Amino acid sequence: MKSTPVVIVKKKAAHHGGHHGGAWKVAYADFVTAMMAFFLVMWLVTQSKEVRASVAGYFRDPGVFDYQRSTGMLPGGRPGVEPGGAPTPVPPPDAQALLQEQRILAGAAAHIRERLAQSPGLATLVDQIEFTLTSEGLKIDLVERADSSFFDSGSAELRGESERILQIIAGELAALENEVVVEGHTDRRPYADGARYGNWELSADRANAARRAMQRAGLAESHVRGVRGFADTQLRLKDSPLDPRNRRVSIVVRSQAAAALDAAIRAGQEPPAATDAPVPAPPQD
Repeated sequence: MKSTPVVIVKKKAAHHGGHHGGAWKVAYADFVTAMMAFFLVMWLVTQSKEVRASVAGYFRDPGVFDYQRSTGMLPGGRPGVEPGGAPTPVPPPDAQALLQEQRILAGAAAHIRERLAQSPGLATLVDQIEFTLTSEGLKIDLVERADSSFFDSGSAELRGESERILQIIAGELAALENEVVVEGHTDRRPYADGARYGNWELSADRANAARRAMQRAGLAESHVRGVRGFADTQLRLKDSPLDPRNRRVSIVVRSQAAAALDAAIRAGQEPPAATDAPVPAPPQD
């Protein structure tokens, strides 16, 4: 009997077309881009006129956002640009006006010195009050010594003589239109109970105590721009961080030009160019 031959049938796989490449990816990317543009247009249609003007201003001058990175265009935030354009530069302050203001502040310092010298019982503290004219304005420092302090040891309680000194200072500053900032500073000696209350708290509390004393003496609340506590971060004598003269309260009578510059920066405007107005020497004894 003959054996039946085994037949093996091999089917050839069907050949598909050649590789089609990545053309579909380009088409898909165009589709996604078109959808994003569509939704952006739909969002803009629902926004207020101010927001649309701000967006238009950005596309006219994208570099304007260098002046205002932290604010937005949406409701609840302050627009970073003027509607339809770039921020308006602030004109530089007049040099003669700056010089006149420096003279007024120097005169105020001289009046305070004169009144302190004429007040009985303050002779021992007068030489601890320093006046300096800076680009920010007039700075009045109440500097402590090892044997003479404006506050009770380790506290923010003003001594009687300190209250009278601040009353005299407040009486003179109340007649000016300048803003006032009160700053507190300490030496680097650690506070006894630093875990719960340290030099940061002490410097801020002493500045706040001086602010309250001046307001009780007639300095309007609208004059006070801020109260700052710096602890030991701005030592007066960097080579002697434990020197008691590092402990002080600074009353900064701000120049109106400096205040206008800060307001312009907060409003997102371009800061004015610096001026070379001469600064008079601080009043002498």
